[in-house]
Amino acid sequence: MKHYLIAGAIGTLAGALVSTQLAAPLIAQESGRNASVYEQLDLFGNVFERVRADYVEQVDDKELIEAAINGMLTSLDPHSGFLPAKEYEDMQTQTRGTFGGLGIEVGQEDGLVKVISPIDDTPADKAGVRAGDFITHVDGESLLGMTLDDAVEKMRGPVGSEITITILREGESEPFDISITRDTIKLTVVRTRVIGNSVVVRVSTFNDETMSTLTAEMAKAIEEAGGMDRVSGFVLDLRNNPGGLLNQAIEVSDAFLERGEIVSTRGRIAEESERWNANPGDLAEGKPMVVLINGGSASASEIVTGALQDHRRAIVVGTKSFGKGSVQTVMPVTSDSAIRLTTARYYTPSGRSIQSLGINPDIIVEQPRRAPTDEDEDAPRTQSSFLNSEADLRGALGNDSISDEERQQIEEEARQVEETANLREEDYQLAYAVDILKGLAAVEYHANRVPDEAKPAVTGEGGPDGEASSQ
Repeated sequence: MKHYLIAGAIGTLAGALVSTQLAAPLIAQESGRNASVYEQLDLFGNVFERVRADYVEQVDDKELIEAAINGMLTSLDPHSGFLPAKEYEDMQTQTRGTFGGLGIEVGQEDGLVKVISPIDDTPADKAGVRAGDFITHVDGESLLGMTLDDAVEKMRGPVGSEITITILREGESEPFDISITRDTIKLTVVRTRVIGNSVVVRVSTFNDETMSTLTAEMAKAIEEAGGMDRVSGFVLDLRNNPGGLLNQAIEVSDAFLERGEIVSTRGRIAEESERWNANPGDLAEGKPMVVLINGGSASASEIVTGALQDHRRAIVVGTKSFGKGSVQTVMPVTSDSAIRLTTARYYTPSGRSIQSLGINPDIIVEQPRRAPTDEDEDAPRTQSSFLNSEADLRGALGNDSISDEERQQIEEEARQVEETANLREEDYQLAYAVDILKGLAAVEYHANRVPDEAKPAVTGEGGPDGEASSQ
């Protein structure tokens, strides 16, 4: 016994000696790293003093330091940066839903200002600015080489003033100008419309008002449709939604999920990773859902899409999303300024990061670009009907086998089909989504009409969700 204790003691001492021998160079390495950092800070101080003393014009010390801080942050990634007093105030205003400007969310790619998405019903949207456009000039002045913040500042101005931006667009042979009148931007965060028996929920951004407005607008739309029993399904339109607040994306996802993970974030420090799960309750009451996305769907809208897609809660239709899978934290550094720092990546419930990859829809549907047409050519040259059906034949037999109520129902169904067909001219992707809901509703309707004795027997014990599983 003493032998083992001694051996153990010797082993412990030897381990201590080895640890000491290993720790020495590690401590020296850390000290060397700190010394290197202090040397670089000394370098910064020397350059700062040289600029103050010898630059051709007198510089403002505060602006110089803020520019240096912003340069440090923007060198990390396109979404990190310094927010001086004015920009910090503007950011807080935007998350509350009202601000002044053009109405576009922009980023930077290869030194160029890129439109992530225009915001619904804003001056930029009405002027024809599209997601994916590059803005090269503002009022004839090139933005090349400017920081994103400086470029955004160039686009700001008094409400009512006009600005001309030069656009570089894929598919166009040369740049072109768009004139826009600046306005106060009041975001309509959620709008709904009823198309046939489908409820379309358009979410344009995720700010403080999104979830509360979603709940209220959905209730109105369901009532307009005649109650939930009359609703065949929901289209959640997230096209050109640039994102916004993470907590709002989580709440909107939770609104349509009964259980399961919504999203997780993983940062540099493992202990600070977070995970959010859904609570029971579904605003759509289990009705079929389609989510519409495109290249302007980014960040928070991708969180919602990823959650609903991974849980098979919705069919995703449209084109690949923007691919912003990082989380930024705004950290106040003074009473009136802050830094915006990328602190984590987010992951969908299946564990995928969509950073720089985007979310691929289940069904790819491009929005056709309509070529300009001459209105005179489109106008019908006669009002006469040239339909060819049994009912058009002179002396055709009538149909007395259906009641007036059944006839009205048939006419209403025909009207709804025609309404969707007309919608294809206005918004092909949305019409496609509505058609999917109609198809799902038809399948469910016919499945429910199968007599019980004709349905296949299901054997086996309950699965993990209480459903039967085949053996």
